[in-house]
Amino acid sequence: MYKLSGKIDSSNAPKLEAALTKELPSEIDASGLEYISSAGLRALLKLRKAVGEVTVHNVTPEVYDIFEVTGFTEILNIKKALREISIEGCELIGAGGYGTVYRLNEENIVKVYNNASLDFIEKERELSKKAFLLGVPTAISFDTVKVGDKYGVVYEMLDAKTVAQLITANPAELQKLGQLSAVTLKNLHTIKADNSGFPSKKETLANWIREIAKYMEPEEVDTILKYIDSIPDRDTFLHSDFNSRNVMVKDGEVLLIDIGDAAYGHPAFDIVGLILSYLILPSVTTPERVRELMGFDPALAQNMWGVMCGAYFMTTDQEEIKRITGMLMPITFLTMTYHSLHHSVLDEEAIRSRVDRLIRGKLLPAIENAQPIDF
Repeated sequence: MYKLSGKIDSSNAPKLEAALTKELPSEIDASGLEYISSAGLRALLKLRKAVGEVTVHNVTPEVYDIFEVTGFTEILNIKKALREISIEGCELIGAGGYGTVYRLNEENIVKVYNNASLDFIEKERELSKKAFLLGVPTAISFDTVKVGDKYGVVYEMLDAKTVAQLITANPAELQKLGQLSAVTLKNLHTIKADNSGFPSKKETLANWIREIAKYMEPEEVDTILKYIDSIPDRDTFLHSDFNSRNVMVKDGEVLLIDIGDAAYGHPAFDIVGLILSYLILPSVTTPERVRELMGFDPALAQNMWGVMCGAYFMTTDQEEIKRITGMLMPITFLTMTYHSLHHSVLDEEAIRSRVDRLIRGKLLPAIENAQPIDF
């Protein structure tokens, strides 16, 4: 990566321009750059015209201001230098498949990602901003940071607790908190998001099935794609990871976190996440792991699904809740399989094993007995 350092002005810009013309770098490290004048900017502009996209990494706040004021943030791909923070002694709020959330102080939390690229994290942060602008009650995202050898994103943190924390502190509040969560989810599903830069959940799943088609028979692929296509099209905003760890409450006001997987599509895609969290997960892993992922006593999980399903669909009829659960099982297994295969680094043997166990053992039988989605 080509490195810039010190101050660049009219006295040394011609030398820089000659070096850039000779090497034609598309990636530049500006961690040592203290100042750049208009002469230096023109040298970078000529490079941009010669090679196409140019990315300037590790730009200090002072130098970034120069790029921004002159409009060069619209011409070059400018990446700010990341602030480094420590999570030593910070309160653990929750852990999930992508990362772990810590409380930094009374005003901020940080989500530390497990093994995500910087591009992935920036994309997730951008989706969080778009959700906020749509009116989704989500935390405001600030900057991307370095946390040891990992990356994280800092968000605002009102003085609130997760639903999981509140249930752990007082299990008798489960009914009230489950109903509040369900009402929040239903209100969330009144927001339209198909033209807001969010991905289509149906298209994401269909494209993924095509990617792993080589591990299945053609008729199996066709069956799954036809089922996905049969799910009614909606432009509904989807949180995509709505659960007790990602819903925070203070004085009855709800704030959503961990919203980087947001998409649009049928509300069923969000609701099956509750089935996965409160029915499937407790049946396939240890109580300790369930508690870590869900945030409260696994013995309460099934009750949480019953309360939330009943409140969302406005029913107390246990047979109706059972019918709804059955109707959603094909999408539940589709989502579970997607997370198991798409978000894991697996060798060929492991992929084939999971395809056999999850797709042939769970998903395809569920599709065979599928009921139409009727809401």
